Amino acid sequence: MVCKALWQSRLWYGIITGRIRPAGKTTFEAADFPERPRKQKQKGGADMSVADTIFINMCRDVIENGTSTEGEKVRPVWEDGTPAYTIKKFGVVNRYDLRKEFPALTLRKTALKSAMDEILWIWQKKSNNIHDLNSHIWDSWADETGSIGKAYGYQMQVKHEYKEGMMDQVDRVLYDLKHNPYSRRIMTNIYVHQDLHEMNLYPCAYSMTFNVTKEPGKDKLTLNAILNQRSQDILAANNWNVCQYSILLMMFAQVCDMEAGELVHVISDCHIYDRHIPVIKELISRTPYPAPSVRLNPEIKNFYDFTVDDLIVENYQTWPQIKNIPIAI
Repeated sequence: MVCKALWQSRLWYGIITGRIRPAGKTTFEAADFPERPRKQKQKGGADMSVADTIFINMCRDVIENGTSTEGEKVRPVWEDGTPAYTIKKFGVVNRYDLRKEFPALTLRKTALKSAMDEILWIWQKKSNNIHDLNSHIWDSWADETGSIGKAYGYQMQVKHEYKEGMMDQVDRVLYDLKHNPYSRRIMTNIYVHQDLHEMNLYPCAYSMTFNVTKEPGKDKLTLNAILNQRSQDILAANNWNVCQYSILLMMFAQVCDMEAGELVHVISDCHIYDRHIPVIKELISRTPYPAPSVRLNPEIKNFYDFTVDDLIVENYQTWPQIKNIPIAI
């Protein structure tokens, strides 16, 4: 979701940090990276974060088996004008079971309340104006009025005609989850071609598909979702998107009296920028901590009543940030 907007805002120097690629080094080999991590346990036998293991394995797979855009015509450049090339994999799929843990990285901290604030900005406020957002992530993409055009939240507030009446995409999802939970048609899509020319940024995370299952021996239904993303800068946005859409899934499940199940993250172009390779190398060399406890205020029964204060985060132990990440623009 944040994609390039995340990197173009200088505010994120202190939130997502790293170090610059060594001078003259444009390609990287598997030998540059630590061995694939085995499942580790903390003292006392508790498992380390599964989300960290997924992240580590994904990064190694991109480096070892991905393809390079070096020498090709690419849009992004570094601040010195050098083309910003990537190593990428097509069709990366990661699964996160929210019944087992909340998928926040411990290799570095993800700002969970800020991630929730952005998802509420799009899905709850249905806004395309940065003045409704409590961060400066999108400042580089806004016009003089604060608008990012017909992108993200704008598409969520557009009403469509159904046999039950006029509803926007968010309200349609909530209606179906409550009235027809076994429907295979519960989804959203904000990649609207007729409006692309009026979007200041094309949507990166553009579609959610919801699916309800009945698990044996459980009274509550389980709400699962697939997040489709056309492009993702791993270092900038991977865990940010995973966490915010996990929170969205949790909110929808709670207000529909369901249990949050799996989030499946499908990424078409999953890439690491060339100058981010040393940062990734540092991150995946770290030993993960146990996953934090993340839950919602159980008193909230209406999706439109949630605020970031309703997110309860406990025992979130992380490694320190890495400073001075180079920015592709």
